[in-house]
Amino acid sequence: MNKKILITASIFGLLAVVFGAFGAHALKELITVEAQQTFETGVRYQMYHAILLLFIGCTGYIQQKTKKVLYYLIVLGIILFSGSIYGLATNLLTTFDFKTIGFITPIGGLLLILAWGFLFMNFLKMASKNDN
Repeated sequence: MNKKILITASIFGLLAVVFGAFGAHALKELITVEAQQTFETGVRYQMYHAILLLFIGCTGYIQQKTKKVLYYLIVLGIILFSGSIYGLATNLLTTFDFKTIGFITPIGGLLLILAWGFLFMNFLKMASKNDN
């Protein structure tokens, strides 16, 4: 599971850099400043959670079962949150109206919040012998 988490983290990190460059350069003349800021929010949250996945994949402080739950919460959260934000920010450039599925953005955000909460609870439950 650790290798899968680390590979996924690397892919999400790579894509965050690509999307960030795309948003800063290719989209600059095509969308409004507000839409650019929205797009950048999606990139920023994707990168934050790619880094979180790297941590999860590398640490021994989280059991494999917990890592699996965190993995799916974060992956789905990134796809729904950042993915929908990318669509909403570039809505005028496509024939599909991403506003019709805009309701998935907060669902993705909730999944990311749940992942952080689950991680927090994992650390609270850790045995004190791991305090070193």
